[in-house]
Amino acid sequence: MTAWPPFRADQVGSLLRPPELREARAKAKRGELSRDALRQIEDEAIREAIARQEAAGLEAITDGEFRRDWWHVDFLTGFEGVEAYEAPLVVGFRNTAEQPPMLRVTGKVRRTRPVFVDSFKFMRAATRRTAKQTIPAPAMLHMRPGREGISRTAYPDLEEFWYDAAAAYRAEIRDLADAGCTYLQLDDTSFAYLCDENFRASMRARGDDPDRLVRTYSDAINAALAQRPAGMAVTMHTCRGNFKSTWVASGGYEPVVEALFSAKVDGFFMEFDSDRAGDFAPLRFAPRGKKVVLGLVTTKIGSLEDKDTLKRRIEAASKYVPLENLCLSPQCGFSSTHHGNLLSYEEQWRKLERIVEVAREVWG
Repeated sequence: MTAWPPFRADQVGSLLRPPELREARAKAKRGELSRDALRQIEDEAIREAIARQEAAGLEAITDGEFRRDWWHVDFLTGFEGVEAYEAPLVVGFRNTAEQPPMLRVTGKVRRTRPVFVDSFKFMRAATRRTAKQTIPAPAMLHMRPGREGISRTAYPDLEEFWYDAAAAYRAEIRDLADAGCTYLQLDDTSFAYLCDENFRASMRARGDDPDRLVRTYSDAINAALAQRPAGMAVTMHTCRGNFKSTWVASGGYEPVVEALFSAKVDGFFMEFDSDRAGDFAPLRFAPRGKKVVLGLVTTKIGSLEDKDTLKRRIEAASKYVPLENLCLSPQCGFSSTHHGNLLSYEEQWRKLERIVEVAREVWG
């Protein structure tokens, strides 16, 4: 197995919330449970999840995102000048009228306090393996609302907005590194959504050029990482939508792959669990020496992937990326939002165990 992230057997991050945690968070929102009492329940649930991850054989350990409601909202609203709100459906998830809250920038984006640093410290202290911190990519501040979601009073020039966003990220990344974080993952839906021609058309309709957007988003990642310490591995995860086992976008990576691979990260988590992701041919653009983590195991349904099928798909991908630069993971988290996907807890753990098992047989 590889000693530097991403690992041969890796995971995206979120895990299904246990019932007692879901109940506790609901009570806290209703004012029926104190903040300290909720924290204790979260702590215990995270310890148990860490123990299960370690037992499954994973080297990268997360807190399951158990302290969040939404994979992106909880982090980004930790910045001054960013707020969440309920908005009409724009580009929705298939087979559901629900959608996550929208974000808007109402003032100057500032990071006036640590956002996830304390949560990371707890996780790192609870495992002897590599504690992996996940945060949303900067594009999540812009992609869904676009220019109309960013105050023209605060930012008459979008370049200043991107400058401030990068500075806020750099401050959080610096403090995470000081807390001992050696594995950071940026979660992003923009690149994978912009593989979808319908989504690209919606971007054009609002006045954006999809090809320019992917470059802007890649530049934003590079600016956010400009001062990262040498001892921190950084990966990026691309996602086509993951909410209650539904999805948003489809289409192969060809329209975005060159901009995607220009992000200065150490590895790329890429969805390949269904035909919606296209074939492996775009991997021919993968930067030499960078890792590609194949998201071949789906988190959307509970049926367990066949080992031989996974091995054949890894072999097919190795025609474009050397086998030593490939890794295996789920295509996304199991619970990008507090609702969770439509599979059982044991199905979740069997999938993670299967990933470890196949990785050991493929890479040793």
